Amino acid sequence: MGSTSDWETMRHAAETLDALGVAYETRVVSAHRTPQRLYDYATGAAERGLKVVIAGAGGAAHLPGMAAAMTHLPVLGVPVESKALKGMDSLLSIVQMPGGIPVGTLAIGKAGAINAGLLAAAILATNDTDLTERLKAWRAAQTDSVALDPAAGTTA
Repeated sequence: MGSTSDWETMRHAAETLDALGVAYETRVVSAHRTPQRLYDYATGAAERGLKVVIAGAGGAAHLPGMAAAMTHLPVLGVPVESKALKGMDSLLSIVQMPGGIPVGTLAIGKAGAINAGLLAAAILATNDTDLTERLKAWRAAQTDSVALDPAAGTTA
């Protein structure tokens, strides 16, 4: 994430990965304030064994795009809600990458962080049958939790 204040959003990606039993690391890496840290992190990510990068940032939100420019790994961008423009600035900064440097961009805020965790798990599950089963179970539990009768709250 680009700042410690982004953790309030990005913790939802971490919680999702925890629920699925996926190992991860968390770091504060600012494209603007710690450019060397970003360079070292992104260029060394694959060598450290990472398979997917989830990058959350707000405002100018250069972190996901800059990370994607420096690694061959899939990068999933989570726009963090900003005070000035409610995250629209973050969303547009992440989603408008030039052709050739893709960033998979998720929704603004909590929903985007949760979905980034799920999408990262789905990417990893293509080569991990145990994770595939955990992801299927997570989705089944989500389906089972949806009420059939809104008044009674029953699910079956």
